Amino acid sequence: MHLISDRTSSCVKRIFVSLMDAEATVTFKNGSIYYYENVSRLAIANLMLNKNMSLGFWVNKNLVNKNLVNKDNVTCHRMAI
Repeated sequence: MHLISDRTSSCVKRIFVSLMDAEATVTFKNGSIYYYENVSRLAIANLMLNKNMSLGFWVNKNLVNKNLVNKDNVTCHRMAI
């Protein structure tokens, strides 16, 4: 997993991503942690390479509600703290 934490965001504290496994674990500033599978590898690569991208923007565009719509077969699990 690769840590992404040096970006601006009013709601996201940090994101761990795995390009190889197509996974992301998001820690929000309120303490909630969510784990996502089947995340677009292109989206993960874009996040890793684009140092100016907001974490909140990336989460909203690539993860939020994807498990409800199931457009990209993204599954989400809230992790117990």
